[in-house]
This record gives sequence, structure tokens and C-alpha cells, in this order.
Amino acid sequence: MLRHEFRPGRLVAGAAFVAAGVLFAGDAGGLWQTPWFVLIPLVTGGLCLAGAAGVAARSIRRRRGSSPRTGRTGSGPTVSGPNNTAL
Repeated sequence: MLRHEFRPGRLVAGAAFVAAGVLFAGDAGGLWQTPWFVLIPLVTGGLCLAGAAGVAARSIRRRRGSSPRTGRTGSGPTVSGPNNTAL
């Protein structure tokens, strides 16, 4: 059983930021020279890909109907009647 649902957009964004961090750390440590303009497209491209992956995953979840926001899954008390107020 999974502890939480898989979010591919966050995975892609995290991978882009880790790659940018590794490039920056290697440049700062003197292992290689990274031009300044390399990190900006890497981060923005990673964020765009993460957004696309998130939208795709959300549309797939909605189509399957397995999103936790679609309905009530617990067996808690329900309130019925003309004066539905929060308890």
C-alpha cells in the first residue's frame, strides 16, 4: 500500500533543481566551467515539463476517478435535514 499518491510533476521539478544544483556546485568547486546562461533554461524548462506532467497526471486521475477529491471515502457521520450545519 502506498503512503501517498505519486506526483510526477514534483519528481520532474525536483530532478531539474537537483541537476541545476549539481551544475552549480561543480562550477563553484572548480571541477568544470558552467556558463551562467545554462542554468536559466534548465530550471525554466524543468518547471515547464513539471507543469505538463502534473496536468497530464491530474487528467489521468480524473478520467480514472481515483482522485481523493472526487468524493467522501470515509465512513464518518453524515448530517441530513433542512439545517445542514458543520459540526
